[in-house]
Amino acid sequence: MTGAQRSERGRRRQEPVPVWERYPDAALDDDSRHLYEGWLERELRLPRCADCGAWHAPPRAICPWCWSFDVVPTKVSGRGVVHLSMLLHQGPQAEGVSYPHPVVTVELAEQAGLRFTSTIIGSPALPAPIGTAVELAWTERAGAPYPVFRTVTTQDGARR
Repeated sequence: MTGAQRSERGRRRQEPVPVWERYPDAALDDDSRHLYEGWLERELRLPRCADCGAWHAPPRAICPWCWSFDVVPTKVSGRGVVHLSMLLHQGPQAEGVSYPHPVVTVELAEQAGLRFTSTIIGSPALPAPIGTAVELAWTERAGAPYPVFRTVTTQDGARR
């Protein structure tokens, strides 16, 4: 056995923590698992049909447009505009998020009608005005990353 082989044998491989351990309260199944695995890598991955190219959310095993089973979790840019905005007066306090929770449904730039709901941070007006430009950001809750949206600012500091 060479020195390199002994060195490799002596190293401990650090296995990734299973997604269900990081998100114990999530309703994980084969359709949603890829969404949460993306979160662990700070990526928002939504299902996209390999046959017709349509995106859809929430995750499901079949394309709602062409009925294909060839659905692939694909990273989205996280850019979009506020489609719906509200203040949620229930639920646990989240670090870095004001209370009541400002929640938005964002229409993502990838496709008209592709929407994702999460908390919004950094909005000067609550609830955030419809049509406000936002981008994906991340926060930590119980040691796991969660997607949030923040308002987009221009180079001169103005919000769009």
